[in-house]
Amino acid sequence: MVLLEFSIAPLEKGTSVSEYVARSLKIIDASGLDYRLHAMGTIVEGELDQVLEVLRDCMKAMAADCDRITCTAKMDYRRGHSGRLATKVESVVEKLDTQLKTL
Repeated sequence: MVLLEFSIAPLEKGTSVSEYVARSLKIIDASGLDYRLHAMGTIVEGELDQVLEVLRDCMKAMAADCDRITCTAKMDYRRGHSGRLATKVESVVEKLDTQLKTL
């Protein structure tokens, strides 16, 4: 399974791009994959082909009316493990034995 964290935004659409973020989140949510939106991007969990398809679809949707787009992405692959959106955070919280501000 892969965790894909990415942030995608148009460059020429002004200072607020939440309309475009919402467009991407509609695609991500419709994919059926587990995901978490955070203040600086979104993390999606799935098989490599699935998460790359989501990223590609988000790019295509934004390119429909945006001439220039910036995208940053990083992936974490771990064979044989799923549910890592939650378990990676839980592991750190457990080691600290305190509540943290998480999503």
